[in-house]
Amino acid sequence: MAQQRDEVDQIVDAWRRERADLDVEPLQVLSRVSRLARLLDQARGRAFADHGLEGWEFDVLSALRRVGPPYELSPGALVQQTLVTSGTMTNRVDRLEGRSFVQRRPAPNDRRGVLVRLTATGRAVVDDAMVELLDHERELLSHLPARDRSSVASALRTLLAAVESPSAD
Repeated sequence: MAQQRDEVDQIVDAWRRERADLDVEPLQVLSRVSRLARLLDQARGRAFADHGLEGWEFDVLSALRRVGPPYELSPGALVQQTLVTSGTMTNRVDRLEGRSFVQRRPAPNDRRGVLVRLTATGRAVVDDAMVELLDHERELLSHLPARDRSSVASALRTLLAAVESPSAD
């Protein structure tokens, strides 16, 4: 059975033809990861839109949901989890608060600090969106044999850990 070809194969073939002096092997993995990430972002955007959410809204709400009761984090912790600037997070919390998905409350141990808490409305919408997201992503993964999923996850974990490590800079 012939191996399936994709757009990246065409890109790699073209570079090999045009620049035979270059080792384009990294493209075999990283171009696929990049293209897959863009396509997954688009698919996730569609799933979130069904629940009236933007991707960034889901990111913040799901970060709060994952911590468990009372579903609250400092803005700094949200910045770390969502990889945005503190100014961007302030804007995002303002907008989520305007939609009654979160509320701010004073931090009990820091007079100047604030905690962001997921509301019941926010919890309901993120829970519903998560169910749909997982159904959709399960369908996408059905194209990959079950026996390969854990090895792909393990390889990507190794790569991501290396890229995220402070020494990677």
